[in-house]
Amino acid sequence: MLKRASFAAAAIAAVSIASGAQAATLDDVKARGTLHCIVNTGLPGFSYTDASGRWSGFDADMCRSVAAAVLGDSEKVKYIPATGKTRFTLLNSKEGDVIFRNTTWTFVRDVDVKLTFIGTTYYDGQGFIIRKSKGVKSAKELDGATVCIQTGTTTELNLADYFRANNMKYEPVPIESNEEARKNYLADRCDVYTTDRSGLAATRATFDKPGDHTILPEVVSKEPLGPVVRHGDNQWEDVVRWTVFALMAAEELGVTAANADEMAKNPPNPNVARLLGAEGALGEMLGLDKDFALRAIKAQGNYAEIFNKNIGPDTPIGLERGLNASYKDGGLIYSPPFR
Repeated sequence: MLKRASFAAAAIAAVSIASGAQAATLDDVKARGTLHCIVNTGLPGFSYTDASGRWSGFDADMCRSVAAAVLGDSEKVKYIPATGKTRFTLLNSKEGDVIFRNTTWTFVRDVDVKLTFIGTTYYDGQGFIIRKSKGVKSAKELDGATVCIQTGTTTELNLADYFRANNMKYEPVPIESNEEARKNYLADRCDVYTTDRSGLAATRATFDKPGDHTILPEVVSKEPLGPVVRHGDNQWEDVVRWTVFALMAAEELGVTAANADEMAKNPPNPNVARLLGAEGALGEMLGLDKDFALRAIKAQGNYAEIFNKNIGPDTPIGLERGLNASYKDGGLIYSPPFR
């Protein structure tokens, strides 16, 4: 059984610079001329290299939006692939400026490990994928199963909690990356693979016969995923947070990559005017210019455009908006006011 204390100790050990102010990241990024963005080693739809070698996906595009806001060029990003074990060390050693990698906001990571979570860009939950040929219809039928599980993640704890709560046993098959899990699962070295349900959908989309595999109905955890920065640099925290909120607000207000310039010239209402820098000085308060949000939106589109392009219903990943719909459509995606 995996122990909660051992997880906390491992997380703390991975962060060598977890205390003290980490100031002036914005100045460092501007001076360097490149945003260093920590991403997954490879998760289709979220952060992966496509056939041309270009980093693509929901998280990769979020990195581009921040680069556009800060540097004026969405391509000025250096992508730093990281596993669950290495991501926090890379951030706190200053090899990366921000994590945009399916990372769950938890109490221990926020308070004890002293990371700063910007907010939630994808509301998720942990699930299980298994071959249909095994005849399993529910996770409660997995007693005695071998389970592929990524180390250094919250899924380890959730897995242990779920099996203990249901008086079941399992044999963990530890892996470090999604690609390693994919290979082990397809080689039948584990009966089932568990991770965030979005990750399961992304992984299944890469199978030769995705229809032969089913994601079981149980959602066994809350997984609020979002960007992470170093603790103590409030200015940089605000820059990343309000760039992400700009993408969400743009969806709410009907601002898209295609119409953003026209909206900035002829704002239909004061909310759009403030968001796009046509009035006020919000960008200056961040240490940026008035057009920071305009550039972020033009780079990859608003939140809905980024979602639909990379992981939405018309992509191989095929995810519905669900909880990740705008609050105007009954979801949880909600930006505080730009005023």
